[in-house]
Amino acid sequence: MGATIRRERVGTTAGHRGQGPTDVDAYTLDTGEGLAVVVWTYGAQLVEVLVPDREGRTGNVVVRLADLGGYQDRATNPYVGSTVGRYCRCVTGGRFRLDGVEHRLDRNDGDHHIHGGALGFDRYVWRAEAERADGVLSLRLRLDSPDGDQGYPGTLSAEVVYRVSGEGTLAFEYRATTTASTIVGLTNHAYWNLAGGGRIDGQLLALNASRAVVFDDELIPLPGPPADLTGSPLDHRAPQPIGDRRLDNCFVLDGPDWAARLHDPASGRTMRVVTDQPAVGVYSADGFAGRRRSGICLEAGPLPDAPNRADYPPVRLDPGETYRHRTVHHFSAR
Repeated sequence: MGATIRRERVGTTAGHRGQGPTDVDAYTLDTGEGLAVVVWTYGAQLVEVLVPDREGRTGNVVVRLADLGGYQDRATNPYVGSTVGRYCRCVTGGRFRLDGVEHRLDRNDGDHHIHGGALGFDRYVWRAEAERADGVLSLRLRLDSPDGDQGYPGTLSAEVVYRVSGEGTLAFEYRATTTASTIVGLTNHAYWNLAGGGRIDGQLLALNASRAVVFDDELIPLPGPPADLTGSPLDHRAPQPIGDRRLDNCFVLDGPDWAARLHDPASGRTMRVVTDQPAVGVYSADGFAGRRRSGICLEAGPLPDAPNRADYPPVRLDPGETYRHRTVHHFSAR
């Protein structure tokens, strides 16, 4: 069977003050060679990634929820598979300054701002357009965020493209432009589980990182440089089982060659992640109500609280510039 793109209606959102009730579509990008991806326009979210194991049996390697209602319910949906923005990490105190002007963001995490606010990009239905070219299946999703949305300055035009190839790759490509100076950091919040179910404890994780951000009890970065991980339990430069340890850290990458590798010994599936971003957030889903440790997030993107940290790579976007981010997941089985 050849490559196909299918579209079907999922339902209609309940709507909120930023967007009225809107129809939601599911797009299936099926390479016909084992890898298939399902993306919904609500939250531009990754709902399924179907990957063969060493025996050729296909399984979904991302956590998904049962229906649209579950995705709209924040109590049951901790950003499952969502495109997260405008800024995908924390902003301390929900405020930052640009050119001497303080901007106050929605505080949706105690005194702080996280993942774009209570009405972040994960809560909207995106416009979608599918295409097939040169053996690659693509889904382009767009969203316009008005000036002042969740406190962010500038009208932001955001885009994410999912690209799926028969060579077993899934790429996320993000772009954004703005009408006024602002901050941007987009990522995907999928919970990966290469076994296709159960807990992630027995899967092997490797990270191309010898340093990690040092957090306080509220997961706000402390002053000073990232910590050296050499010899510590967080040193994952060589593959090691995830085990039962709680992971909720931001790892600073040592270089662009690779970011992360995840391997499931039982199924033989391996996922290798390559990104142009400076860091990967790793979260073992210990706070996922009813689905604890059902998947692991590997969120490529900027560093947390970078808008307030001159010592971190900048996240500023000015008019006339284009924000870009590309992360590729390579799948194999042996």
